[in-house]
Amino acid sequence: MRPFFLATLLATGLTVSGAAGAAEVDELVAVLQLPEVFEVLAAEGEAYGKEIDENMLDGAGGASWSAAVHQIYAPDRLLAEFNTALVAALPQSGTSFAPVIEFFGSGLGQQATTLEISARRALLDPDVEDASRLTLEEMRAGNDPRVALVTDFVEVNDLVESNVSNGLNANFAFYQGLRDAGAIGAEMSEDDVVAEVWAQEQAIREETDIWVHAYLMMAYAPLSDEDIKRYTDFTRRPEAQMMNRALSEAYAQVFRDVSRQLGRAAGVVLAGQSL
Repeated sequence: MRPFFLATLLATGLTVSGAAGAAEVDELVAVLQLPEVFEVLAAEGEAYGKEIDENMLDGAGGASWSAAVHQIYAPDRLLAEFNTALVAALPQSGTSFAPVIEFFGSGLGQQATTLEISARRALLDPDVEDASRLTLEEMRAGNDPRVALVTDFVEVNDLVESNVSNGLNANFAFYQGLRDAGAIGAEMSEDDVVAEVWAQEQAIREETDIWVHAYLMMAYAPLSDEDIKRYTDFTRRPEAQMMNRALSEAYAQVFRDVSRQLGRAAGVVLAGQSL
């Protein structure tokens, strides 16, 4: 599964007290284009489901597997669960996220949001993704100064480490789903599963680093260096950092559940049962 970190989501300001009016929440969802964000995530999930069918199920999933994947990644359901998880994850200190909301409602905030979503949608095409990785490789080899700007943004927002952690947890949840369906027996203990997941850590880290940088290099290509600096400096602010942590926690909760459901559905196929 691809990393999830869309910095654009930083402004999902449902307020720490949960007291925001319905109209305000609706406005924020519209400004942040959250329905579009989760449509892209759902499309990525559908593609991931096809990879699982090809590489793990030997193409045996059939229509029932496709239907299960489609239901698991239903964007409206994911968005509703994400918003619920986010409200629960927000700090209860009374911190005001008004500056975050203001920034993402600004011209630069809206431009960055649109670029992030458009780039992520474009990366659904494998040829586009390959080209983005090649561009990153060439820019790194040429010591292009834009690489340092994007890397600063990545580090300030902890985009690699948080996604590595979420990826490992999601993989563990997938194994739990396989066990739920009886596809993993007593011969593989929980300690064995943990060891198997941790063995993937370095590969996940390397893949995440490349994907995140290639994606953002493409997404922010239309922005000036000064725009990227302004965006990065804004995300250093305490309110933005707190919101970012809450978003990561909410995402982790939702997609751990998604991964466990996928594992359970895959386990059913592997165990020769019907979905």
